Amino acid sequence: MELSSWFGKEAIIGYLGPHGTYSEEVAFRLYNKEQVSFKTYSSIDVAIKAVESGEVSQGIVPVENSLEGSVNVTLDILAHEVNLYIRKEVIWPVRHNLLVKEHWDDVKIIVSHPQALAQCRHNLRRLYPDAELRAMNSTADAATLVASGIENYAAVGSQSAGALYNLQTIAGDIQDSSTNCTRFIVLGDSPIDTHSLSDPCKTSVVCKMNGERPGSLCEILQEFSTRNVNLTRIESRPARTGMGNYIFFFDMDGSIENNSVRSAVEAVKEKSLWFKSFGSYPICTL
Repeated sequence: MELSSWFGKEAIIGYLGPHGTYSEEVAFRLYNKEQVSFKTYSSIDVAIKAVESGEVSQGIVPVENSLEGSVNVTLDILAHEVNLYIRKEVIWPVRHNLLVKEHWDDVKIIVSHPQALAQCRHNLRRLYPDAELRAMNSTADAATLVASGIENYAAVGSQSAGALYNLQTIAGDIQDSSTNCTRFIVLGDSPIDTHSLSDPCKTSVVCKMNGERPGSLCEILQEFSTRNVNLTRIESRPARTGMGNYIFFFDMDGSIENNSVRSAVEAVKEKSLWFKSFGSYPICTL
């Protein structure tokens, strides 16, 4: 679906807000040449459900970080609560900074999104070993709180958030690894036209297998292996049907237009108790 033809009106792109989040940076970079408007949401689940309801044409949410792993709320909502497709994947390098309203003699509380705090855990303990780490809905929410002037608070966030909220950087590049990056996905209510896809691209599915039968996971994995389909990610999450029941997310190289990928996906679907496809989509590195 072309954005310009979204119900005959200007397309709206939803993302985790408020202004100054990494999601906003990705949104602005992706759509800087498009005639679109943007809408922020207070949480990832609300942003995803805005796509499902048709309130926005597409939504951008984080799904995985190179240091802290999967964003579970994204996976769980996609599997259990909505029927959406991945239209694009974006790999975004994340550079965290410690932001303050003014230079306090001591920083006692550091606020940010849980993932951001986790990605800086060691450096924060080195810089301020006695500070309390307090989670918030987003890095921008944390910057907003610190910008209010509350004493002895600091926020972990981006340089753009610091500039937006007139904050000072007292420590830059505080992520625990210089290779820190986050994988964002663009969600829509319909899959893209896979005939136009070129490498690099991926296909993603989620399924539930019969976990009571020995070797069931191995049989699923062999469907990919025997067809030489490369799995780039395997993730298990609770199936919400009882203790010990799980669903499995599979990301694989290639489009569903590839015969081997299509054959493997069909075989996995046939062997699954429950199955959902998120479609095939291009990979974009910004």
